[in-house]
Amino acid sequence: MGKTKVIELTKEQREELEKGYREGKTHSFRQRCQMILLKSEKRTSQEVVRILGSCEMTVNNWLKRYEQFGIEGLLTREGRGRKSILRAEDLELVKAQVKALRQKISLARAELETSLGKNFSPSTLKRYLKKTIAATNELEKD
Repeated sequence: MGKTKVIELTKEQREELEKGYREGKTHSFRQRCQMILLKSEKRTSQEVVRILGSCEMTVNNWLKRYEQFGIEGLLTREGRGRKSILRAEDLELVKAQVKALRQKISLARAELETSLGKNFSPSTLKRYLKKTIAATNELEKD
């Protein structure tokens, strides 16, 4: 059995991690904060794995990221995940099509698929609209 890696946290770091664990926006971020807190309690990676249900390599990788970048290193980096089908440059066309056919979103989607040359589901269109409208509202507040 290898040596258990222990991370020493200052009071501020511990408070920051506990706040991230309680109030973090995503489940993955909260879980990563919990990993670091458990490791600071002198637990082995295997114990942390049993508690959280991840794998030992994951625990050790996030520990290294935390040591290197601090709490910012526990956030998911930009550009991860599947890329959006509908892009920012499609916004005006989408708005016009939805405004013209807002009672029949399925017809608007069919028209958009034809004009953009992209296939997507109705829920993709709804998510895109929700996301862009929220972003537009945020810009108008500022």
